[in-house]
Amino acid sequence: MLVAARRVADYAKEMGADLHRFEIRPLYDHMGALLADSVLQAGLNYNSVVRPRILAILTEYPGLSRTSDLLELVGRGKTSAFLNWTHQEKVGRFDALVLFLGDASVEHVDDLKERLQDGGFATALRGVRGVGPKTVDYMGCLVGMDSVAVDRHVRTFAKRVGVMEDDYDFLKNVFCYAADLLSVSRREFDAWVWLRESSLTAPQMTFAF
Repeated sequence: MLVAARRVADYAKEMGADLHRFEIRPLYDHMGALLADSVLQAGLNYNSVVRPRILAILTEYPGLSRTSDLLELVGRGKTSAFLNWTHQEKVGRFDALVLFLGDASVEHVDDLKERLQDGGFATALRGVRGVGPKTVDYMGCLVGMDSVAVDRHVRTFAKRVGVMEDDYDFLKNVFCYAADLLSVSRREFDAWVWLRESSLTAPQMTFAF
């Protein structure tokens, strides 16, 4: 694992990762925007599809920053309008996350950050349909936790340097250790990998429902 981390770190350094000192991932204090970002980002072009929707939520729904507010939204069947998205898979996942957090008494983003550091809570969160380890770690990044969310870009970067292991936890640890070797935050390194790989790979889906 440490050999793989060194390989990742050395290649990233060649590409200039240690020169970047800026935040790419947003930080939220608005639960509605955070959950919307977490649900919408998978499989879609972030800049053209996801980001405009998140900005609209922050502008048009500033009061929906707590889970209790979102429970009312879900109860009124207004999730699709809130997300500006009609495909039921993502709408249903948003609703399920809101209901889960409501049942767990997670009201504010700060509450979520605290609870995500509890392994039992994180495991239970993965029990929500469609929520896997990557989504949980991505949510952690959005609340400011210093971690890596292993997505297709991380996997592509790993293969680019000859790290062929596909296990999620193995790759997460490799990239966390690589960030440590580079003396950059894990969250920052995760964002840098995403930015670099997304600029090199084929465009993600840009359609909107």
